[in-house]
Amino acid sequence: MTALFDVILPVFLVVGFGYLVCWRKWLTEVAVDGVMRFAQNFALPVLLFSAIARLDLGANYNPLLLLAFYCGAILSFLLGVALARYWLKRPIEDAIAIGFVCLFSNSLLLGVPITERAYGAEALVGNFTIISIHSPLLYTFGITAMEFARAQGQNLPLGRVALRALSGVLHTPLVIGILCGFAMNLMGLAGLVMPDGFWAAVTMMSSAALPAALFGLGGILYRYRPEGEMRAIALCCFGSLLLHPAVTFGLGKLFALSIAEMRSAVVTAAMPPGVNAYLFAALYGVAKRVSASAVLVATGLSILTVWFWLGALP
Repeated sequence: MTALFDVILPVFLVVGFGYLVCWRKWLTEVAVDGVMRFAQNFALPVLLFSAIARLDLGANYNPLLLLAFYCGAILSFLLGVALARYWLKRPIEDAIAIGFVCLFSNSLLLGVPITERAYGAEALVGNFTIISIHSPLLYTFGITAMEFARAQGQNLPLGRVALRALSGVLHTPLVIGILCGFAMNLMGLAGLVMPDGFWAAVTMMSSAALPAALFGLGGILYRYRPEGEMRAIALCCFGSLLLHPAVTFGLGKLFALSIAEMRSAVVTAAMPPGVNAYLFAALYGVAKRVSASAVLVATGLSILTVWFWLGALP
């Protein structure tokens, strides 16, 4: 019970506070959108910039850690697409959007604060290793799959489809923050060091990122209602909350990951789908109700499932 009350509930209380504020109309939807836009477009990219800039790229990039996490993510996507297409009889574009919900865990807004509260700030190295390629890799994967599905019968060149996918990813603020972090990291290896005042400003901006994002997430979730096909919502919850972390846990054991790496990988994999999973569906205008409802339902259920996975970890 300690993990539930001391680790998980504080994070979800901030989300719940944002939900309450929006429900009681103490802030307008426009104001909540402003908070979320600040968090997603500015504060969170700065947080990622800071974390990636200070990573020890040689020591922390264990390919087995990344393989354990992303094999679970891709398997969840493939199962989600297959069942949505052949069991639920959804169009291929809908199936890809549902698969993306199973694929894209809320690694930053929820995974980082829960890991930090459970194991301390020093345990976040593995989280940021995963997050450093999370958005670039999975957005590229999802956008490419969707573009290829939409290009069927249009005879679009392969290069044009790939370029469209890459362009969409590179314009994402979180990806820009990650790429700038890598650039700063390499500059540091070359002996170019930024002054302390610069890093003090980065720290101030970073410290606002997670509270603002969690509060804004609660406000955004208030707008969604559990509606649409409940079997599709259940499929998304199963893929994101159970299958992904189970595969990651099993592969982590097989690969003999360290305790710290297992914690980062499994906790990150156990996170519910983030709002970006809905935004992906909204971008293409497919499966929006299912995606929005799955984000809301899975976020609520994750209070219990994350508690289970924390108990299963050393």
